[in-house]
Amino acid sequence: MKLACLDLEGVLVPEIWINVAELTGIDDLRLTTRDIPDYDELMTHRLKMLDKHDLKLSVIQSVIDNMGPLPGAREFVDWLRERYQLVILSDTFYEFGMPLMRQLGSPTLFCHKLEIRDDRIANYRLRQPDQKREAVKAFHSLNFHVIAAGDSYNDTSMLTEADAGILFSPPQNVIDEFPQFPVTNNYEELKQAFLEADKRIDAD
Repeated sequence: MKLACLDLEGVLVPEIWINVAELTGIDDLRLTTRDIPDYDELMTHRLKMLDKHDLKLSVIQSVIDNMGPLPGAREFVDWLRERYQLVILSDTFYEFGMPLMRQLGSPTLFCHKLEIRDDRIANYRLRQPDQKREAVKAFHSLNFHVIAAGDSYNDTSMLTEADAGILFSPPQNVIDEFPQFPVTNNYEELKQAFLEADKRIDAD
């Protein structure tokens, strides 16, 4: 049995924090896991910026409410679900991700949780360290073969753990550092990469 695991931001939806930065003018919020591989370092930076600029959760959620999937993402999700069971493995938070899940047909989402006090993001709680890789390991223990796709540094341990890993529209620095993964730049290429990975798994 095969399982598809996808990152969310940069693969199916735009980067949430970049959209927040563009709306608020806070350029320091533009940094993502494409720029800073260490997720704790990145989130510590983001929390400092939110506190410095007194930016409330409700403002961020209003940005998310006006976002939608990337063009073609919903159709790609539908295509995948006809062929595989699908799980979204993301380092976003349920408070951010659930409205976007509804626009994608409500696939299963594994992510993290925010600590909220008086409409402020006080802290965050990781579901577990390196949760994308750990999820794939758990799926393997249930005898699933896993094909995974992502775009950033924080996806690479998931791609490595999977039976087949695919990069989707990644930045050049990730391509250079992880040349073992095939690179796709649109959903048609990603579909083809899934089908090729499927054949390799069957051949093994």
